Amino acid sequence: MSDRNTLLLVEKCSHCISWYDIESGKRLHSVPLPPFPHEFVTDRANRYAWVGHYGVETSGHAGAGGHSLLQIDIAAGTLIRTIDLSPFNRIHGLQMDDQDRLYALSEERSTLLVLDSPEIDEMPRRAVPCGGIKSHLFALTRDGQTAYCMNLLSHTVTKVRPREPLAFPVACHPGDKPEGCCLSSDERTLYVSNRWSGTLSAIDTETMRTRCSAASREDPTRIYRWSDDMLVVTNYGECSLSLVDPVTLKEIDHIPTPARAIALSFDQERGIAFVSQDDDRVGLFDMKTRRFEAYIHTQREPDVSKVI
Repeated sequence: MSDRNTLLLVEKCSHCISWYDIESGKRLHSVPLPPFPHEFVTDRANRYAWVGHYGVETSGHAGAGGHSLLQIDIAAGTLIRTIDLSPFNRIHGLQMDDQDRLYALSEERSTLLVLDSPEIDEMPRRAVPCGGIKSHLFALTRDGQTAYCMNLLSHTVTKVRPREPLAFPVACHPGDKPEGCCLSSDERTLYVSNRWSGTLSAIDTETMRTRCSAASREDPTRIYRWSDDMLVVTNYGECSLSLVDPVTLKEIDHIPTPARAIALSFDQERGIAFVSQDDDRVGLFDMKTRRFEAYIHTQREPDVSKVI
């Protein structure tokens, strides 16, 4: 058992980021944030977290939203500064590369922003167009050289090179409303969940051609890589998880959930997936027994999480 015992969790409709004790489920601390924070990332040392201020409840809500990154000192449990990213707004997808450089996606401007030293940068050092419309989430290679953007309204996935100023986005169309995404461990395959098509796709990252597709359950919102042998898909439309073979994209197992799964994170040492649900609980799903072993009761709308 890992000695890490705290779950860091954004609670979107309680407008905060919170610390929960995993064993007891007790909320230890919360930091108030501007309305509707969404995604967050941490550096490799778990010293800081950066939260994107999306500023509207969901991608289906209208409005300009937020335009900031919120820097959290994890050990101190404090908001230490706000980085203004104007005019880039509706900050959603966030990733960090293996050098702790921060990449933030402006959904409204469909632009990928780069902060090379996010602990001190006052503004982005790079900005590259995603080549699609309403860019919501993205997958990033470990070296930060390539990003794959999910463009909700143009129904495209685009390959962009954020550190190459003259590179053009390369697009493909795996299905309608591609949203969830993750890379294989060798980064040669991009897995995508297409919400309106009800399909999962595997895209060759070199050619940006769809290698294979398979039918999913209703409204697959997110797709995660647990291992080289298993993907986990959240089926928002029917309140379930699907365990999926990465080669065939066929379902290995199907697990009903008590409520709709919003997001999940993994603790590889514990063998647990922390599944945020819209009944204001985080389920502790044992990847070996394939059962929910416990629940943490949260504030409103638990979203992205990470064990720290």
